[in-house]
Amino acid sequence: YASNPDLEISDVYVGIAGHHIKSLQTRGDIVRQNNDEEITQKEIDQLIADQYKTYIPAGDQIIDVIAQEFTVDNFQNIPNPIGYGGVKVGANFHIITGDKNAIRNINRAVEKSDLKAKDLVLQPLASAAAVMGPEDMEAGVAIVDIGGGTTDLAVFYEGILKHTAVIPFGGENITLDIKTGLGVLKTQAEQMKVQFGSALPDEANRNAFITIPGLRGMPVKEISVTNLAKIIESRIKEIMEFVAYHLQQIGMDNRTLNGGIVLTGGGSQLTHLRQLTEYITGCSARIGYPTEHLAVGHIEELAKPTYSTCIGLILKGYSDYEHNRKQFNNGFKKVTVPKELMKTEPEVDLTEIKETPEVVDVTPRAGVKDFWTKIKDGIIDLFKEEDDRTL
Repeated sequence: YASNPDLEISDVYVGIAGHHIKSLQTRGDIVRQNNDEEITQKEIDQLIADQYKTYIPAGDQIIDVIAQEFTVDNFQNIPNPIGYGGVKVGANFHIITGDKNAIRNINRAVEKSDLKAKDLVLQPLASAAAVMGPEDMEAGVAIVDIGGGTTDLAVFYEGILKHTAVIPFGGENITLDIKTGLGVLKTQAEQMKVQFGSALPDEANRNAFITIPGLRGMPVKEISVTNLAKIIESRIKEIMEFVAYHLQQIGMDNRTLNGGIVLTGGGSQLTHLRQLTEYITGCSARIGYPTEHLAVGHIEELAKPTYSTCIGLILKGYSDYEHNRKQFNNGFKKVTVPKELMKTEPEVDLTEIKETPEVVDVTPRAGVKDFWTKIKDGIIDLFKEEDDRTL
């Protein structure tokens, strides 16, 4: 907290991802006792709580239960049933599970930092909250969060979470591929990926080479930027083929995903990644920046895709606080961002702005009379020339 020594943190929201994350679909229903009254939030909470009793494999633990669409008696696809009247209330649920030992290790690491884990949140859901708006979720969008160890996928359609998946490859795998393929150190591989990396070898400069200093008197090594791009392209293709496979499994394509694919996370800053994603998946793609909920004058560094998950976790905490989903201490105080970290807009000197007057051609247009006069004069001159020749 060197930049803000007055900042005090006790509880944290922790993002979770990894190969152990799984998801499953379930269905739950309850029969109401007082069907003459309106459905309340308490009944919805009870319906969700019942899903935590769902059987899952030994060694796994339920991380989150997300309601998709509700039904009330014969009414289908209800986004929010509160206020409805009916006998039977049901819903489809998306349940996210993880390995108990992995979850225990995360909580233990947080406790050793003298902090308390308020909740665990699946990282692609946190990233989605930071880079998407309600319109994106309704149109249909796939969030692809390219992190260090994994690439996380979350698919939304008509405002509902349809699918989540964890692809066991990320930016770290690309770095290791470069290290192995080019015979360089891991730090050098990471630096080359960030500074010179591209997902399309055809767009790389064929005449450009990277000079790597030799170790302990060894000669320097020259590496082609094109070869670097070929290594990166190979791994990115593999990741995007997994994304295309998951979209195919749930019946999503460019006709249903009107919002396309949103690339975020640290790995999304790779040059030409968007073009390669569109080529492999057949869906439009864009880079997702976590500026959807940032206030004016925010810290400029926070606008990078690297911070999407972090900002999404903060939004999750604020949402829980606003809707009283969790108990919070009353000792909250407003945090002031130091001025040196604030994003400043360049000042514009209005005295130097001069309007250039529009030049309008006011020359009168030649009329029809002038037109026929010119033709008549031309004919007269023609006959004069003929007379001169005869003489």
